[in-house]
Amino acid sequence: MAETYAPWEADEPTVSEEGGIRYLHFGTQWVQGAMRPRRPNDLVLAYTQQMMAWLLFIEPQADDDIGIMGLGAGSLLRYTLRRTPSRVATVEWNPMVTAVCRSHFRLPDSPRSQIDHCDAADWVREPRNVGRYTALMVDLYDGQAQGPVRGSPEFYRDCALALGDTGAITVNLFGEHASFEPNLEGLRAAFPDGLLVLPEIDAGNRVAIGVKGDLLDVSVGEFLDRAQEMEQRYRLPAMRWARDILQQLQQRA
Repeated sequence: MAETYAPWEADEPTVSEEGGIRYLHFGTQWVQGAMRPRRPNDLVLAYTQQMMAWLLFIEPQADDDIGIMGLGAGSLLRYTLRRTPSRVATVEWNPMVTAVCRSHFRLPDSPRSQIDHCDAADWVREPRNVGRYTALMVDLYDGQAQGPVRGSPEFYRDCALALGDTGAITVNLFGEHASFEPNLEGLRAAFPDGLLVLPEIDAGNRVAIGVKGDLLDVSVGEFLDRAQEMEQRYRLPAMRWARDILQQLQQRA
């Protein structure tokens, strides 16, 4: 019988720990996720904090669905379940990552959480996911961690279709890689209502925010009030993000 091969087998997860922080790798030095065991619900890496920047535009409700593409060390899943009342659907290509999250990264077991093992590009096109989500967080990298493994214009178009009439997406990009500008072009086409990019952090990470609907149609005062409320409620540096976003919008005006 011929031996079967799963494409994700090349990215076998490994775990390291230093300075009170536990790290996930895919057999390379590149960090794929992190957790502080004493405070597992914190977002240790700065880029994972920025991935929650959609909260500047949306206050999640209990009947909302939030989508995460790429489980990593489970940081975004743990945080979203802890900090919001919403349901969370996660898609992860590699079932070995989910197993390591269960054994080493306190993967939550919640009735509000569902994890599917498949290609994110296929998952987002499933009829059950069209128009379903209030927010999407996309963090799709392999062991080389040089650029997203899914980032075609068609993929981002499907992401926009997976959002409701109003919604937001955050995407972890790598600013120093050739994939950066093509990904931005695809996102601009898919999210004509607004695309913003937060400042570079974590050795090259650039988080893009796409909005669908009239979420940017607020006054400066309302936006800053929301950022201040978010900073207090979610313990994230939202005022810094808000000022950067307002500067981008003013430059475009």
